[in-house]
Amino acid sequence: MTSSAPPTVRTEAHRRLGVPAVAFMIVAASAPLTVIAGGSTSAFSVTHVLGVPFGFLVLAAALAVFAIGYAAMSRFVTNAGAFYSYVAQGIGRPAGIGASVLALIAYNAMQVGIWGMFGFQVSSFVEAKTGVAISWWVWVLVGIAVVAVMGINRVDLSAKVLGVLVALEFLVVIVFDVVAFASPAEQLTAAPISPAALFVPGVGAVLAFGIAAFMGFESAAIYGEESKDPKRTIPRATFLAVGVIGVFYTISSWALALAVGPEKILDPAGITAAEAGPPLFFDFVYARLGAIWVDIMSVLFITSVFAAVVSFHNAVARYAFSLGREGVLPRGLAAIRRESGAPWAGSVLQTAIAVVVVLAFAVGEIGWDPEIGPFPVLTLFTWLTNLGAFGLVLLMALVSVAVLGFFRRDARDVGVGSRVVAPLVSLAALGTVWALILANWDVLLGQAETTPTSFILPAAILVPSAGAVLWGFWLRRARPEVYARIGHGAEQQGAPVLGDEPAGT
Repeated sequence: MTSSAPPTVRTEAHRRLGVPAVAFMIVAASAPLTVIAGGSTSAFSVTHVLGVPFGFLVLAAALAVFAIGYAAMSRFVTNAGAFYSYVAQGIGRPAGIGASVLALIAYNAMQVGIWGMFGFQVSSFVEAKTGVAISWWVWVLVGIAVVAVMGINRVDLSAKVLGVLVALEFLVVIVFDVVAFASPAEQLTAAPISPAALFVPGVGAVLAFGIAAFMGFESAAIYGEESKDPKRTIPRATFLAVGVIGVFYTISSWALALAVGPEKILDPAGITAAEAGPPLFFDFVYARLGAIWVDIMSVLFITSVFAAVVSFHNAVARYAFSLGREGVLPRGLAAIRRESGAPWAGSVLQTAIAVVVVLAFAVGEIGWDPEIGPFPVLTLFTWLTNLGAFGLVLLMALVSVAVLGFFRRDARDVGVGSRVVAPLVSLAALGTVWALILANWDVLLGQAETTPTSFILPAAILVPSAGAVLWGFWLRRARPEVYARIGHGAEQQGAPVLGDEPAGT
């Protein structure tokens, strides 16, 4: 008699992802076209700092250093819980549970927040082309349904879809870059990629804006259990992604600076409210390439946002799967599809969260003054994506500490540069960026002054995470069998535990 219970153990047949597939997942989460047409334009509009492109280089270098220690640890820890497992094995199980809640809130915030931009862009585009006005949240619910179907199917299907979308994004941004360098608004200059252009008043806000462009780069480890050779695939995909993203964003934001014009960027009154944000990009495209290219890039802007929500959806589903498997969350969340290994229960959970939050914001829109600006962009998108970036930068700083702790008692033949120097440098860099995000919170939210939101949003991620750490200590006393599995779920499927956690935890 065979059991009808859903499987929770992956097999070799479920290992389908190679380096390119995982790298595409990472780059898709970063949404290249959205970053250039949305994030970079907003950074220029708000900060009036010409050195935004050099800021991308600085951040890419910091994340590359982080990836050295992260890649070294990934050789010994393969778990769909990714950073949660790293923190649990490098710092301690209670800290690991805190990191798991931090990750779940941050990834959900990024995924659900990006839906706000998706809904607004689709609604605006359809209305412009057909005259039919359909509320943004209707398009979001349609998109959530499509992502839900993709989320419960084979992960390599998602990778193939994302691969096509990302390739098209790169193509159109490259077209923009070529035109901008060939026909700049003012003059061709290398000033935007000089350190002097970045390290001016406002550098903190630039780095705080810029780090959000890289969110998703850290997600490679989430796919470790579905990779063909995780010990090679995950490090290579991570370095490939951060290299491609860093260079591409630097060159493309440089092209954007030329398209806008350095003098206009540096003038506090140079960019009007009507021009701020994506219009800086699309107005240049219209003037130089015509309406057809604006339409093409508008559609790909939408697919860029869609690719990002698919990638973050997959990340949440795999965190839920890992925590369910280890008993930290209900075990039903560990259910996977027998044929594909996709964590369908975690996928359904993320879909439900997205629907509830989107509908809550749809109700909250009642009474909103349209003269203020687009509600889903100024609230759902801005609030939640900045909250997600805030949480994920803190999570990466914790992983830097975890790398130090993991190799402290057993170097495992890993060089001192990878296990000590790199994590110390990345801890300092990421800790600084995290502090800058907190210090520039009102700027990132587009607020002229501090409001209750300035305190509520950080508290929404920090308070539950701190509470989860305390819950971890309770589990150690009350449910030791669950406590023992924290951060080691994949290893306890049959493979030996590859490292004890630090003494006293």
